Amino acid sequence: MNQTMIQFFHWYSQGDGKLWQEAEKQAKYLSQLGITAVWFPPAYKGTSGGYSIGYDAYDLFDLGEFDQKGSIPTKYGTKDDYLKAIKALKKENIQVIVDIVLGHKAGGDELETFKAVKVDEENREKIISGEIEIQSYTKFTFPGRGKKYSDFEWNFTCFSGVDYAEGMDSHIFKIKNEYGTEWEEMIDDEKGNYDYLMYNDIEHRNPHVREELNNWAKWYFDQTDFDGVRLDALKHISFDFYKEWITLIRSNSGKNIFAVGEYWAPGYLNLLQKYIEVTEGCMSLFDSSLQNNFHNASKEGGSYDLSKILDGTLTQADPLHSVSLVDNHDTQPLQDLEAPVETWFKPLAYALILLRQDGYPCVFYPDLYGAHYVDKDKEGNDQEIFLDKVDGIEELLKARKDHAYGEQKDYFEDANCIGWVREGDDEHSGCAVVLSNKDAYEKPMEIGEKYIGKVFYDLLGRFDEKVTIDENGWGNFPVPAGNVSVWVAE
Repeated sequence: MNQTMIQFFHWYSQGDGKLWQEAEKQAKYLSQLGITAVWFPPAYKGTSGGYSIGYDAYDLFDLGEFDQKGSIPTKYGTKDDYLKAIKALKKENIQVIVDIVLGHKAGGDELETFKAVKVDEENREKIISGEIEIQSYTKFTFPGRGKKYSDFEWNFTCFSGVDYAEGMDSHIFKIKNEYGTEWEEMIDDEKGNYDYLMYNDIEHRNPHVREELNNWAKWYFDQTDFDGVRLDALKHISFDFYKEWITLIRSNSGKNIFAVGEYWAPGYLNLLQKYIEVTEGCMSLFDSSLQNNFHNASKEGGSYDLSKILDGTLTQADPLHSVSLVDNHDTQPLQDLEAPVETWFKPLAYALILLRQDGYPCVFYPDLYGAHYVDKDKEGNDQEIFLDKVDGIEELLKARKDHAYGEQKDYFEDANCIGWVREGDDEHSGCAVVLSNKDAYEKPMEIGEKYIGKVFYDLLGRFDEKVTIDENGWGNFPVPAGNVSVWVAE
């Protein structure tokens, strides 16, 4: 069966501790649509407790079990709810992908005093002060949990940098430790060195830190039996660390844990390929370049050359290491990396990731369920956002489940109308897919001799008329203006 993932949350997912319960209720429906994996948000306690989205990780061992940061449950529910949701999904043969945030910690419990230097925000290699003594919240004692599960206490030696110093203006401070004032090695020189992202930046060269994060991964697996990991903010974390961490979690669990990393670099395929190379192919990456192509194509309309939609993408260059997506929690409206795909183009984008043979597609929660939220725009004004579910998304998912098999033939010769056929296999009949970003069109394509005389209908219901395959195995498959049609045999 074709693998299909869903990101079962977005940046503004409702709190009230209900997400895990919702996932439990939706398990059967997701399975019917052909979803084979669910990516959950970070499940551990963040610095704002029940309001935290989870990327401000405070206590990795608190999955909604301890009274810390003002609540027992996380934003998404209690530990019991979480484990029930996982059980319900696994009962439907759906894998669970957990979100892992190991680049930084936030919400320290006590102040500590240590030496640091200020660095330039735009070039972190450039030191702009002498050595100074600062105080920051770098001591983590987890008073609500005590020593249950782990007695490790984090202190300033576990971090390489902070952005808070008591009584001083906010700045990036490089902590002076046994590695001097050098950041860890990254694969690119963006901002001089982009090791530091936010909060208390974890020092992965510290062997005690590595040991604790390896022990925690084994504990987390033993608690949840997860099937895969989504790794946050790879751009800011030592690639050596993750290579070791993934190898150990696979050997400790006795399971070939799936791993996908977020190295967000739209338009820089070379960086994604370099990261895959230095980590020896131990993980897949989200195809940020393909998402960016979708964003641009949706903005440019009929002037965009659809025949080039896959150019410069990981899905085209290295499909085995690509997780393809249309939008996510960072690209959605009002977020930092905002680059949403316009509503009209989303069915075309989903056809491209769901009905082709390359890449591992990931569906975004609002595209299946819709979403509504209010947040401040860049000018500080409240803005109300409505995200509609994608037109025909269930049919596209079912088309992947039932028809997107067998040899693929591409018809990408036209700038405004592209298509492809999947010939099917012994168990599945195939499909013919046509996309237009301009006018209505009729595309001649060869679906194969085994379909001679067969009648095809439009699965998305755009057309009432049918297409009959001629004596050479060809058909003329229509598509409406600025839309997609998927043709399957009756």
